[in-house]
Amino acid sequence: MYKIKVNNSHSFDISKEDLEKLDAIETTTNHFHVLQNNSSTKASVLQSDFNKKHYTVKVNNNTYDVDINDDLDQLIADLGFEVGATKQVNDIKAPMPGLILEINVSEGQEVKEDDALLILEAMKMENVITSPREGIIKSIKVKQAETVDKNSLLIEFE
Repeated sequence: MYKIKVNNSHSFDISKEDLEKLDAIETTTNHFHVLQNNSSTKASVLQSDFNKKHYTVKVNNNTYDVDINDDLDQLIADLGFEVGATKQVNDIKAPMPGLILEINVSEGQEVKEDDALLILEAMKMENVITSPREGIIKSIKVKQAETVDKNSLLIEFE
């Protein structure tokens, strides 16, 4: 399932089955001919940022800003780790049950966004938990080699 946001005002859910039914042919680079409900439409991709999944698309002389989020992007947003999050994240909770392998910060330490805070082993995989924002570590609620449950408080920010 994909969540499509157009012009930061309209959201749509599109399934993989919907995409398979899409009748679109690329006529030249970034220019498409789309058939829908027996109606023909021309569309162009004016700008694309693949990493941010942001596109500027022109359809019938109207320009639209389009953001595409897949299941993983939606999960990351639900966990509060999305890039440029507007909400202030003041604590880090375990996204899954696991074992604390390593703690890379100490109380009072200043961290930047994306700094590695700790490593959580879950299902035999090492997951690096990174800082969602700049800040100062207020407290660390776990110890190395400790097992934690999902949503256990790991780290608090000032």
